Amino acid sequence: MFPLLILGLAACKPPPEQRQFMPQASAAHGKAVIERVGCGSCHLIPGVRWPQGKVGPALDGLAQRALIAGKLPNEPDVLAAYIRNAPALVPGSGMPAMPVSEAEARDIAAYLYEQGAK
Repeated sequence: MFPLLILGLAACKPPPEQRQFMPQASAAHGKAVIERVGCGSCHLIPGVRWPQGKVGPALDGLAQRALIAGKLPNEPDVLAAYIRNAPALVPGSGMPAMPVSEAEARDIAAYLYEQGAK
């Protein structure tokens, strides 16, 4: 039974470094966008000192999570799309659509994955 349990756990979640590669994204720019649009007003975000909101979930350890918003696979393009327009992907989500471009959303995702992997 023990080998089956290990096999089952391994099948649930591939290694983060293979799933969360964000080619041509800038984590440093992602942090600047996070600060500009105020993501910290709702979320506690590693590396962002202020504000440190608690309305939304803390985003530390994001790279290790299997799901986004408890419903979507934690994959780079899905996270970027969720950042731009969460209500379109998860109707009823408390997170609003954010005023960021597709490239900025990818940069934010790169930053969150980079911070979450530490």
